Amino acid sequence: MAIASPVVAAVTAPKRVVLTGFGVFSSIGIGAEEFAEGLRAGRSGAKPITMFDTEGFAHANGCEVAGFEPEKWITNTPVRELGRATRFATAAARMAVQDAGLTEDELRGQRGLISIGTTDGESYELDQLVASELSGGPAAMEPVVTGRINAQRLSVAIARELGLTDVEACTIATACSAGNYSIGYGFDMVRTGEVDFALCGGADAVCRKTFTGFYRLGTIAPDVCRPFDADRKGILTGEGSGVLVLESLESALARGARIYAEVLGYGLNCDAYHQVAPNQDSVARCMALAQENAGVKPHEIDLISAHGTGTKANDITETRAIRSVFGATPPRTVSLKSMLGHTMGAASALAAIACSLAITHGFIPPTINHRETDPECEIDCVPNHAVEADLRIVQNNGLAFGGNNSVVILGKYTGQDR
Repeated sequence: MAIASPVVAAVTAPKRVVLTGFGVFSSIGIGAEEFAEGLRAGRSGAKPITMFDTEGFAHANGCEVAGFEPEKWITNTPVRELGRATRFATAAARMAVQDAGLTEDELRGQRGLISIGTTDGESYELDQLVASELSGGPAAMEPVVTGRINAQRLSVAIARELGLTDVEACTIATACSAGNYSIGYGFDMVRTGEVDFALCGGADAVCRKTFTGFYRLGTIAPDVCRPFDADRKGILTGEGSGVLVLESLESALARGARIYAEVLGYGLNCDAYHQVAPNQDSVARCMALAQENAGVKPHEIDLISAHGTGTKANDITETRAIRSVFGATPPRTVSLKSMLGHTMGAASALAAIACSLAITHGFIPPTINHRETDPECEIDCVPNHAVEADLRIVQNNGLAFGGNNSVVILGKYTGQDR
């Protein structure tokens, strides 16, 4: 009797994953070019909040996006049906696709992933709905506003706008680390060949609920955010969206795409240590996981984009975790929240874009509003002015309430095997 030979499954080598397009809506610039200029200049997005009534608060600065015209970017979906955060995400996705030199028809012929992180979902819309109910009863609640609230729309609306059907669309709600979570998910999907492209990032809009929550915790700064400064007083709430196009290196080279940076790896963990306080050992472990996944050593990393919220507890805990991983001389460590405010679910996505632009253009963005470094934050935070630098590998930290930590490692693409 003949014996059939065993079927051996072909093993496909993991693909290298690169970033080829960015969509940016931030308080210091719209689009990758303007965003890079704002980062290099140390531009501040801080100004009085206008998106909701701040009467009764002793101070109410924030970092709102000015000049946002969603109709310029959202052309296939009625804008009125979308909440503010979904408008940010959808507009940023279309911008990222255009920046990557891709067309909708090209994307429709491929398998894709849409992964958007968020903290608040559409809480701005929920604020409006509750205000309507309080003032006029249930009858005053507009059905169209009710329809905007589902957070899943942050990703689904992108698929609808771009006409994509062969995609997974998911919204990741791991709060302030969600952007990095989304990038990590996209990295895995592209690397394994499960999808041909991924649109990943984060989006949030300023809202009264979140501002009030941080205010009552005593962590809203009275004027500006001063991460790592001895006189820091807390965060400023911000808003915006960052969406990144991830594709395989093979795909990018085949179509002659511009490559901003390469995604080398990432790390995730959740310690559930405390509702709001970070855990030093867990943060350090997450950084070590990311470096292991990326195949890099601490001494190879040229820059850390810290979570750097500007609160007493976060900055001390994070810098101590950094020193436990990197030793007595860690790389320069900056906080973009000094410029952008805390953009919640968009924070680590915008930071990943900033890291990639810093790699591309050869500079380190500053930590602005800085006067004197807290002795308990033993780092070089690049105070107030950008510096020129040839960056090869950059680490992007994202930390969130509940101990949800995420770290992404990005590298300069040189055309050589790593």
